[in-house]
Amino acid sequence: MIKAELKNYRQSPRKVRLVADLIRGKQVERALVELSHLDKKASLVLKKLVDSAVANAKHNFNIEKDNLFIKEIRVDEGTTMKRWMPGARGRAFPFKRRTCRVFVALDEKGKTVVEKIEKKVAEKKIVAKKAVKKTVKK
Repeated sequence: MIKAELKNYRQSPRKVRLVADLIRGKQVERALVELSHLDKKASLVLKKLVDSAVANAKHNFNIEKDNLFIKEIRVDEGTTMKRWMPGARGRAFPFKRRTCRVFVALDEKGKTVVEKIEKKVAEKKIVAKKAVKKTVKK
């Protein structure tokens, strides 16, 4: 599972969830197209986050964008800033500025990423064993 996370995004989680629900479970290509045409403030931020997760997949696991889908997208509540609004006759009224945390997990269709990671680790172990054998012979 390839992950990317955005912390302390200054928009309420309720508004961001509306956009997140639209792309959950879709192919990455399809999700990026839908986000680019959506007229919501959170759509640009989620598009950047999905692009970041795709870059993580390409750099860390050499997985192409065509094979990925959005396995999980979660919008959690972040820190809440408490502020005051001035009112008439010297009064003040409290309000909350909410933030959220967004978590995206991508997965490859067909094969699981866990299998690829295990294969990569096994290859590294074989290379390490060969290096040890060479040093022992000398």
